[in-house]
Amino acid sequence: MSDLPRKAVTRTAKLAALPIGFAGRATWGLGKRIVGESAELVGRELQQRTAEQLFKVLGELKGGAMKFGQALSVFESALPEEVAGPYRAALTKLQEAAPPMPTRTVHAVLEERLGADWRELFEEFEDKPSAAASIGQVHRAVWHDGREVAVKVQYPGAGEALLSDLGQLSRFARLLGPLIPGMDIKPLITELRDRVSEELDYALEAEAQQAHAEEFAGDPDVVVPAVVHQCEQVLVTEWIDGIPLSEVIADGTQEQRDRAGQLLAHFLFSGPARTGLLHADPHPGNFRLLPGGPGGADDWRLGVLDFGTVDRLPGGLPAPIGESLRMTLDGQADAVYQMLCAEGFVKESVELDPDAVLDYLLPIIEPARVEEFTFTRGWMRGQAARIADPRSPAYQLGKRLNLPPAYLLIHRVTLSTIGVLCQLGSTVRLREELEEWLPGFAADAEAEEGAMEA
Repeated sequence: MSDLPRKAVTRTAKLAALPIGFAGRATWGLGKRIVGESAELVGRELQQRTAEQLFKVLGELKGGAMKFGQALSVFESALPEEVAGPYRAALTKLQEAAPPMPTRTVHAVLEERLGADWRELFEEFEDKPSAAASIGQVHRAVWHDGREVAVKVQYPGAGEALLSDLGQLSRFARLLGPLIPGMDIKPLITELRDRVSEELDYALEAEAQQAHAEEFAGDPDVVVPAVVHQCEQVLVTEWIDGIPLSEVIADGTQEQRDRAGQLLAHFLFSGPARTGLLHADPHPGNFRLLPGGPGGADDWRLGVLDFGTVDRLPGGLPAPIGESLRMTLDGQADAVYQMLCAEGFVKESVELDPDAVLDYLLPIIEPARVEEFTFTRGWMRGQAARIADPRSPAYQLGKRLNLPPAYLLIHRVTLSTIGVLCQLGSTVRLREELEEWLPGFAADAEAEEGAMEA
């Protein structure tokens, strides 16, 4: 395996072959329809074959291709189960079996960035990587002071590969649409491209991770490894062991699933309120279950990794999210509609029926209506089908709503987290987290009294 980005021509040729393969399968599907097979059956076979080819290519390439695959991975719960099975297998392979960087390349990067005597910084250094990601890989080591550490080394040429892959993928984003019902692929690719420079900057990542590590130090529920050392292309952090969330999804106990889901929801909403930052890469590979939660040795904590992508929210999550969510639950159609217009979700040139908007939103926010909610793949598939069916009123209304840039990353992170909760099949007290951490969601009694007096 040669270094990233390998030959640009090779990467482009592999990605360019994808739409040709999709087109060939579409022709095959048409043939099957002509001889009498049902549209639903043929559509599912097409999805399955397309997913298998897509993730085989993305896993081989790493770079932006793999980044895109990881972003898609959390939405597999929206797919029919007979498609989702092979899809999950392909994604697991994508996340866990990416080909490693050659040892000589790793040593060359460490020598260039840490100095010729870089080995003196470590008591031990494992040449075999413990994990491989889209722009770098992680090696387990022991720092010179005896601490176990994770050493993240960036692939040479990672930036070029990221931009090249995402540019190529954006050219045929429309063809990828049927993979995930109800999801517009092109904005996802655009957003990933816009954040390439942030993703590559380990100084920014170290800053975000250290802010979380300090805030959650001693927290009974969440563990964030502290930063030990950082320089260009190399990031050294404390090592944490634990059960990867992908393993909990595959065969964890229901107790583990429920605890992992609750902790994930807790971190999603408490993180921005406590640090002013939103962890924006919530795929299962970035989380671990660690023993020793508040209930003792048999309880669990959530370990959080990879702060390469964050959204900076100095005041926490925007208050209009909580306010509009609360008003939607209260059935205040006109007030919700006015807030959506004011925040730019409804363009000035578009007029919608406020009651229809309420009907569109209520099923999506169903988990916030009850004390606890069980997230399932069936529920996720139902929501995706409702929004993706061109014949449904929800589809027609959804096409006329707008997502303002300031909310783009928040929206994707929230959807991604819900996708992971559905993969886990966990029962979560979501409303409890919203009331504690989401500005504007819990009505402020004092503010209401003040308004009454005024």
